[in-house]
Amino acid sequence: MQPQAFYRVVADDFTAVDGIIRAQLVSRVPLVEKIGDYIISAGGKRLRPLLVLLSGKALGLDGDKLRLLAATIEFLHTATLLHDDVVDMSDMRRGRSTANAQWGNAPSVLVGDFLYSRSFEMMVELGSMPVMKILSKATRVIAEGEVLQLSKIRDASTTEETYMEVIRGKTAMLFEASTHSAAALANANSAQTEALRTFGDHLGVAFQLVDDLLDYRGDATALGKNVGDDLAEGKPTLPLIYTMREGTPEQAALVRQAIQKGGIEDLESIRNAVEAAGALDYTAQQARNYADRAITCLDALPTSEYRDALIELCRFAVARTH
Repeated sequence: MQPQAFYRVVADDFTAVDGIIRAQLVSRVPLVEKIGDYIISAGGKRLRPLLVLLSGKALGLDGDKLRLLAATIEFLHTATLLHDDVVDMSDMRRGRSTANAQWGNAPSVLVGDFLYSRSFEMMVELGSMPVMKILSKATRVIAEGEVLQLSKIRDASTTEETYMEVIRGKTAMLFEASTHSAAALANANSAQTEALRTFGDHLGVAFQLVDDLLDYRGDATALGKNVGDDLAEGKPTLPLIYTMREGTPEQAALVRQAIQKGGIEDLESIRNAVEAAGALDYTAQQARNYADRAITCLDALPTSEYRDALIELCRFAVARTH
């Protein structure tokens, strides 16, 4: 299966989801539509709606409700992106200016609120209380994850355990909600529902680990964001935490100081230190471990091209360079 083949098996559904997204962006306030359209048109991998479609179809579910759920998840994700870019003061995402760089913080936050609110209207339209329960909990956990991360900015004493708690909240939770809600919508049995929920969590952790790895090993043009962004913001991610714990005293001191002051003046030295300490290899191995665990969860599903696509998606998540 080629890297894009996991999209091909649900290509028609993806087109339909795109149509739902466009229809739901309609607002009587032109600026809402303008900013909403700008960020949604930026593309990105659309992995979360993809997970909804593949999980649902792997369980034999098809039709408008599955597509509406996929669009709902994308609205939730896009709302978090708008808010994150304001919080992080980011000026680049997916290779172009962020909405807050274009229009300012206030409109970005408010349009993020609009997208959150619209996603809940879409959930109501689905008419599934189990889905509502999963997604409303997810939005809370994501917010908690972001606040926890914020509270650890420039904190060089952050442990690997706390870091994992942060990424489980801010990233893995929406992956988990995507697969879990699809299982709920499909009325899957408890074993399959739990398998898909756990699958989403493990895949989300693997995905974020690779993201944090690429902050030191990546290429800004391919990534569509600024390499070293996390370091600039003083975020203690796993490559840095590992270097402080396992590196030489000099490497640990260099990283600790960089986290505490923020900025990327020492980016090259830090990159060399995390590489030399084995932190990037360690992070990559952890990502592979989580991807392998995710794949094992799929044993609970019947054999199908959709299950195969989910397996390939796990492999892609850890092999990617952007």
